[in-house]
Amino acid sequence: MTDILVLTDHDGAAPKKVATQLLTAARDVGDSVAALLLGAGAEDAAEKVGAYGAATAYVCDAPEIDDHDTEPKTAALLAALEASGASTVLYPAEPFASDVVARAAVRLGGGVVGDASDLAREGEGLVATKQIFGGDMTSRCAVRPGLPAFYGLKPNAVAASEVGGSPAEVVPLAVTFDERVTRARVVEVVEESTGGRPEMTEASMIVTGGRGLGDAEGFALIEELADVLGAAVGASRAATDAGWYPHQHQIGQTGKTVAPQLYLGAGVSGAIQHRAGMQTSQRIIAINKDPEAPIFSIADLGVVGDLYKVIPPLIEEVRKRAG
Repeated sequence: MTDILVLTDHDGAAPKKVATQLLTAARDVGDSVAALLLGAGAEDAAEKVGAYGAATAYVCDAPEIDDHDTEPKTAALLAALEASGASTVLYPAEPFASDVVARAAVRLGGGVVGDASDLAREGEGLVATKQIFGGDMTSRCAVRPGLPAFYGLKPNAVAASEVGGSPAEVVPLAVTFDERVTRARVVEVVEESTGGRPEMTEASMIVTGGRGLGDAEGFALIEELADVLGAAVGASRAATDAGWYPHQHQIGQTGKTVAPQLYLGAGVSGAIQHRAGMQTSQRIIAINKDPEAPIFSIADLGVVGDLYKVIPPLIEEVRKRAG
């Protein structure tokens, strides 16, 4: 029997897209699913998780959750595991959640498998599929039976689907936060400006610019294409190192890992470090003047040509079809 607790991120009103994907994945492989929501607005958002298969929603909206660093969230996760009796935790494979989970796993003597692109049930346990060595190899990993198991799933690895179930039972968690847990305090939060575009790790489409743009001004064309598609904007390391676009948009081994339904790379050569961060995308389109560019080896559709001649008519065609 596999009972799964999903670390469920939310915006104060509803679960975020990646959270609905995790709940869907948990429903597919688990016998029962519970959600854990933390921070301000957790109780409001908890009312929505039942639609994705969670029978119970544990919430902790104590001020310590938002006012302090990782430790209060770890304490709440440990309390939720004890209350739920879950044997497995499913969490979004992103840095902050990974920090929370790693601390909990160490204290429980559990096993962690991060950055999974797929999760399947085999017998009484779960097996995760991972892309390793820059995506050149695939590995299948499982936590040893009998240990608390923590699996990190990449955003967009699973398509979210509702089951139309009853609202989840909301269970407030009473968590004690001692002085050790509240030693590090959050003193300032700076919101990243996205210009109204979706957050890159949650976006279903991403348009990425690379060194082939030639200069920073070229990203105006990338942004224009992204906006007509409703996509996020990404950048290669070469582009961010050159100062052409902010580093928080970097995709790759030393940047963000993404798996959108559609990835379009313009002027991106596709070095192995970049491919490690995007090659699990469901559909890959590449535009590059160099027919030998490595990105063509993993592209579903490749256009050999000058991106400044290819993208403007593409934008116009998208606008025509949109309306």
